[in-house]
Amino acid sequence: MQNPTQPPSDGGGALSLSVQQRFFFVVLVATMGALALGYDTGIISGALPYMTLPTSQGGLNLTPFTEGLVTSALTFGSAIGAFVSGYVSDRFGRRITLRSLAVLFVAGALGTTIAPNLEIMVVMRFILGFAVGGGSSTVPVFIAEIAGPKRRAPLVSRNELMIVSGQLLAYIVSAAMSLLLKDSGMWRYMLSLAMIPGVLLFIGTFFVPASPHWMVAEGRFNEALRIMRKLRENPREIKKEMAEMRQNAREARQGPPARELLKERWIVRLLLLGCGMGIVAQFTGVNAFMYYTPIILKSTGLGTSASIAATIGNGLVSVIATFAGIKAISHFGRRPMLLTGLSVVIAMQLALGAVLMLMPQSLAQSLLALGCILVFLFFMQMCISPVYWLLMSELFPMKVRGVLTGSAVAFQWMCNATVALVFPPLLSLVGNNAFFIFAAVNVASLAFVAVMLPETRGKSLEEIETLMRERFAENATEAPTTT
Repeated sequence: MQNPTQPPSDGGGALSLSVQQRFFFVVLVATMGALALGYDTGIISGALPYMTLPTSQGGLNLTPFTEGLVTSALTFGSAIGAFVSGYVSDRFGRRITLRSLAVLFVAGALGTTIAPNLEIMVVMRFILGFAVGGGSSTVPVFIAEIAGPKRRAPLVSRNELMIVSGQLLAYIVSAAMSLLLKDSGMWRYMLSLAMIPGVLLFIGTFFVPASPHWMVAEGRFNEALRIMRKLRENPREIKKEMAEMRQNAREARQGPPARELLKERWIVRLLLLGCGMGIVAQFTGVNAFMYYTPIILKSTGLGTSASIAATIGNGLVSVIATFAGIKAISHFGRRPMLLTGLSVVIAMQLALGAVLMLMPQSLAQSLLALGCILVFLFFMQMCISPVYWLLMSELFPMKVRGVLTGSAVAFQWMCNATVALVFPPLLSLVGNNAFFIFAAVNVASLAFVAVMLPETRGKSLEEIETLMRERFAENATEAPTTT
């Protein structure tokens, strides 16, 4: 076996580390993009109250409409970034894509920090969103291709852990700065901290290997083998994975070009499955709870300060639940976790609607409502969110993995924006019946997962590609595989 201190030919750093330490370092670097994603989506809730101040007081004089414009610019940028980055990562590789996105992370964060007016702020938030979306589609794929079948689930799930950790960090920073700083321009300090994970991601990409799957797809077999020797301890494991990757690459070269492959019916059906999983993940209403928990709790009579403080509880529960999800995802299949999570989500939405409709305003109503929200978030972040990102890293075939992942994740970002946009007027229009509507949508999501999603646990990426081709080909009639 190759000397583990020998630097990989793709330019990765020559770090004398064990295999476990290398995996930890690679995942830590890659998920700096996820940390930035979480921080950027969370910090705006703390910055907006100060950005609405007049320009003479250090704000941007935002109106309700321009508040929405500033907030949604990141989401729409994320959708485009996820889509474009899919093409870029297939053409130039996952690592180069992450390095480019790191530059945009820093540029966008710096631009929002020094933005002198609304127009520049919206443009910079869009650029930042482009990086956020690009990272959300590239990071899970990169980690999945670096990891083997045994490590893929827990390692990819760390992407979700870093997202919720970034959101929790944003909530804590917002609360701390609001209490400790009296400067009305503190929102600029809040936004400036988003540059740190971007800088760390950029530097880190010079010390991690390229994806061996992508290397094999490009015909660079010797370089891929040297990388694999640094990331696997068992020579038989290396031989098996390399053989599968080379066979997959041969079939891809003999098959239709990528443009023609995208027109094949099984690929279209697979993309629709990926988009359907975006609906499953976002139409749980998770972002309605994350963004609007204070509004929900204020309707129970809870004070403004206490309602805002509860948002930190959301962040803490999300982090704890993601840790639990990382453990669970190594022991349970994707389908059972999703079905369990959706079942509890439905129950909590029904319970929350009942609590808000049937109980009078009181502390008991506030606590029960908060309890429903926290249980909802726990099962959402333990069973649904990490499984979604894991599926986005493994469902699609190597030849068009970046493109399809980018397209599916872009659709997920549009679903995210739709829920965030629709929830306030929906709550105003139908009141607490909104939660029963979400419950009904999630019953449909539960049926979709039960009928359409094959099980992928324990399979290599090449085995999953074969499974998906058989499952969604024109003549496929078998039921989803379960384990």
